[in-house]
Amino acid sequence: MLQDNDVQAVRELHEAYRLITEQLGRVIVGQQQVIDELLIAMFARGHCLLVGVPGLAKTLMIRTLADALSLVFNRIQFTPDLMPADITGTEVIQEEKGSGTRGFKFLKGPIFANVLLADEINRTPPKTQSALLEAMQEYQITAGGVRHRLDEPFFVLATQNPIEHEGTYPLPEAQLDRFMFHVLVDYPSQEEEFQIVRQTTTEVEAQVTPTLTGPQILALQRIVRRVPAADHVIRYALELVRRSRPAAPAAPEFVRAYVHWGAGPRASQYLILGAKARAVLQGRSYAGTDDVRAVAHPVLRHRILTNFNAEAEGVKPDEIIRRLIDSARVEEDGRAARELPAVLK
Repeated sequence: MLQDNDVQAVRELHEAYRLITEQLGRVIVGQQQVIDELLIAMFARGHCLLVGVPGLAKTLMIRTLADALSLVFNRIQFTPDLMPADITGTEVIQEEKGSGTRGFKFLKGPIFANVLLADEINRTPPKTQSALLEAMQEYQITAGGVRHRLDEPFFVLATQNPIEHEGTYPLPEAQLDRFMFHVLVDYPSQEEEFQIVRQTTTEVEAQVTPTLTGPQILALQRIVRRVPAADHVIRYALELVRRSRPAAPAAPEFVRAYVHWGAGPRASQYLILGAKARAVLQGRSYAGTDDVRAVAHPVLRHRILTNFNAEAEGVKPDEIIRRLIDSARVEEDGRAARELPAVLK
């Protein structure tokens, strides 16, 4: 349960969310849902995969977020010739000036940052993609048999272009599962695009004021973990995930028809963590089923693998998730009605 000082911290995080979105709004036009999902993942200590066509300000959004949070930002442009050492760092022979002795010294790579943008991550082979796995899960990298801790907070934001497939290397399922959210970046509305063109074709450059430091973000991440989620909220998240598996007894008929492989246990964990972070950002000190539903799409869309039937009929993972939410909501409402005390019926 949250203590009195934790409740005050929830208020502070809600105010920080307001200030951060205000700062981002000076540079980024629209994309409020994308910004919300990035902040939810960050305060839940997760990583994000952003998918969208070129020119939708994915890189600018991530850089501006790092500036608004007073964090160290590095960008890696993934290419077919990129090697793992180009990301993690490498050992070089260095001679000491005084003694003349030579020894190995580790030179840190760009992964040693608070916010790491892995741009077009599917442009590089799996060997290099996998260099991020240890860092994303363990917050460390191993080079020359020596472990090097990463500075926290550590947040990986990877981008993919969904319209180009030639010369790309799709991310392995094991690495996709390391990303808390799969965020879709869509085209702006007509009015938003008008504002974008008007702002970016002048000499005026918006300035962003940092609102949070690294230690403050770490403290707020710990607060999110302490936010309570009732048992029925956890069971609801668990039900969504388990019903996505076609071999499960409770799987709906549409899951058996269109899904090849359902979500694993990490999806249930991220549903609850995302629900807690969303609740706190909205100023609430508890997570509910509405919060679980709000984060279900970014958590599940890269963890539900559709089969040939779904591809032939144009059924996407988002449609499967929508139907899962609808069917689970009906059962949730029915269960709540059955559990009402007799005096209230």
